[in-house]
Amino acid sequence: MATTSSVSGVAAQLRLAVARTARRLRQEAGTGLSPTLNSALATVDRHGPLTPSELAARERVQRPTATKLIARLEAEGLVARTPDPHDRRSSLIASSPQGRDVLRLGRTRKDVFLAERLRRLPAEDRATLARAAALLEALLEEPGEDGR
Repeated sequence: MATTSSVSGVAAQLRLAVARTARRLRQEAGTGLSPTLNSALATVDRHGPLTPSELAARERVQRPTATKLIARLEAEGLVARTPDPHDRRSSLIASSPQGRDVLRLGRTRKDVFLAERLRRLPAEDRATLARAAALLEALLEEPGEDGR
């Protein structure tokens, strides 16, 4: 069993590696979007159409922040707003074809970058990283997200 200090040490090492990886992948994506805008666009694309309140909840930001994000994405042509048929006071936000293209391009660039790096590793190390990726996904699941 790991001691508290070794668990803390692994946590610190993992946090740093994940932060550096995320930063490098954002740089490789080349979309020109800030991490916050990219996250909001990806959330709208994955879960949309969403109301501004639903986007705020999914992004864990306040409603006024979500409204500002939507306005910026809309100004860039990356999302489209339509009236909410269930609540005329609200609107539904969906990714536009241009928004989906931006996301696809960014993901492709990041995948290419990682694939180039992974090819340099021995097969055993690639298998270890594949297992680590699965473990990270499980570790970061919110209770109830996996159906349990």
